[in-house]
Amino acid sequence: MYTSNEKAQDPQIQDRAESKKRQARSRFRLSRSSSLFKLFAVLGPGLIAANAGNDAGGIATFSQAGASYQYSLLWALAISGFCLAIVQEMCARMGTVTGKGLADLIREQFGVRWTALAMLALLIANTGYFICD
Repeated sequence: MYTSNEKAQDPQIQDRAESKKRQARSRFRLSRSSSLFKLFAVLGPGLIAANAGNDAGGIATFSQAGASYQYSLLWALAISGFCLAIVQEMCARMGTVTGKGLADLIREQFGVRWTALAMLALLIANTGYFICD
């Protein structure tokens, strides 16, 4: 049988065990304030955009180029990846600071004619890409 002191300790022991279970479960939950959630929130759109070009035609082209040139063009990948990171970071900062898109920023700095020329170049490049795809 339990003495009066043992009866008082038994609920405390159960409470501790339950709180440990709650803590163990809560460690693996992803809350909005966690740093991992914030990292995924920042990287998510970039990862989606990076994988958007991985269609069947692109994979076949990448495979054929890799089979033909092997490691001889690896230096170009390093340089282009570095340049891509710089341009993406610059554009992200400009958009974050000003709250405007590329066309608005070009129009403010260079005028309507240069904006129209840049958007025409963008339209031609995108049309060419979609025709090839």
